[in-house]
Order: sequence, then C-alpha cells, then structure tokens
Amino acid sequence: MGIWIDTDMGFDDIAAIMVAAHAGLAIDGVSLVFGNAPMDNVRRNAAGAAAAFVWPFPIHAGRDAPVLGRLETATSVLGQTGIPTAGVSLPNAADTFQDDAFEALCAWLEKGEGERRILALGPLTNIAAVALARPDLAAKITDLTWMGGGVTAGNHTASAEFNAYADPEALAIVLAHKIPFRMVDLDLCRKVLCGPDDIAPVRAAGGRNAELVADLLAGFVAIATSRGRPAMALYDAVAAVAFVYPEHVTWREARLDVELAGTLTRGRTVVEARAGRAEFNAAYGVEIDTEAARTVILETLRAEASW
Repeated sequence: MGIWIDTDMGFDDIAAIMVAAHAGLAIDGVSLVFGNAPMDNVRRNAAGAAAAFVWPFPIHAGRDAPVLGRLETATSVLGQTGIPTAGVSLPNAADTFQDDAFEALCAWLEKGEGERRILALGPLTNIAAVALARPDLAAKITDLTWMGGGVTAGNHTASAEFNAYADPEALAIVLAHKIPFRMVDLDLCRKVLCGPDDIAPVRAAGGRNAELVADLLAGFVAIATSRGRPAMALYDAVAAVAFVYPEHVTWREARLDVELAGTLTRGRTVVEARAGRAEFNAAYGVEIDTEAARTVILETLRAEASW
C-alpha cells in the first residue's frame, strides 16, 4: 500500500513530494488544499509541477476555504503565486484535476487492509472533512504526520504557525477523532536550514530541470536572506524526512490542543508533555539529525535537477 500526500503546493511541498518519491515510496494520490495561496494558484502550481517533474500519481482538488472563519493564505510572504522564484518558474500546464479530493481520500481509505499513511503539509481541512463525514474511514488512518504548529511560538502571528492558524478548527477536529498524529513543528523544521551556498550544486546538476529547481530553491532561500537571515528552513521537506525516515527524529508523546477562541492566540498549538498532567493524543519531534535531513533533501533536489 502506498501513501497519500495532502498539500497546498508551495516549493517546500514540491520538495517534500520529491523526498517521498525519491525514497521509493509509492504515492497513491495527492489532495490539494488552500494555504500557500488561494486554491486557483495552488491548482496552477500543482499542474505546473506535475508537468515539469512528470508525476505519475493522481492529483485531486480539495477544500478552498477553512471550516470556519475567513480565508487566510501565505501570499504576504510567498507572493501571489505561492512560489517565489529567482528566475525560471513552473511551466503553465493544463489543470485537469477533478474537485473530488474528499471522494478520492475516502476511496483510498476504503481499499483493503494494511497501513494508511498520510503526509499533510498544509491546513488540515481535507482531513477534517473525512473525519467529520466518515469517522469510520478516518479510523483507518495509521499515521498522520503533519507539518504545522509551534511548540514555543508562531510565525504567521506571534502565537500561531500558519497551517494551524489558517484552519484551527480542522486541527481540532482531526485531534478529536484520535487519529495517530505526529507533529513536525516550526522549532524542529528550523533546525534544518538551506542557504545561498546550497543553490549552485543544484544548478550544476545539469539536467533539463536544473535551472527550474535551482531558481525555485533560490527564491525560497531569498525569503530569509531578504529579511537579514542567513538561511531558510526547509519546512515541508523536513516533515517528509520525518515521515520517510522517522528514525532520524526523536519523538516525544504529548497532549496537543489548539486554541480556537483566543483574541490574540487563535491557532496556537498548546503542547503538554508532562506525564500525569494530561492524556496524550499525539507525538511531536523534539530533535532531528540535522545533517542527515539536509543530505536527504539536497541530494533529492540535485537528483530531480539532473534529468
């Protein structure tokens, strides 16, 4: 049985998909959700990436708005497309995706026996829809690894990480359904950085996608360097490493909740790791083999750039 990836299709999402595929995991399907950009641009990015990298798996369009509240995207950081670049952009490609992510996810979960592993890289709205409408199928999910949340602080607000802030009700719904849940949060992701010196080896790979991958990586790194930081965290790609190679991560069981009502703290993930203080419902990564994770990600990018 293969895996499923739920994504809002920014550059680090693309890198995460590459990590999973390069490691030999069979990707049974991908569902799209709003997040890095509004759904129209998420779909456009997915179509361009599928064409450029010749992805063989089906892609399904999903939810374009949160369970409650107004639409929130990361375009203030990532630009209107959701994928900044230093030059070459994803190609324009036909969007042939069906608006059937819910049905496709349900059909995948219904198939036979065996593991049902999901890597979620954006707001959890698609997964929450399945949990609400088909809790019997949500119960078949054996591992949901999510890039999101922040143990110590946020990024979209002082309190909240973006994926949690964009749809905190979805996160609360997923947690309430007791799906085996692992959180790869901001703190863990920020241990694995990519800087300007990592771009040239990707460009030097020399394949037909070398300029594209290098320019997308450069545009992503520039988010940090343009703000005076030396390097950029590889967020979703780090979550993919944790998903594919969980042995590279030190996991800690905890009680995970999300703030829904706070005027200033909506979307904050609250983590209680003290035994006896709460019933644990999740695990989160506290340490990662930084060099191993960087090696996996950068070697994957070079490999994708070489053909």
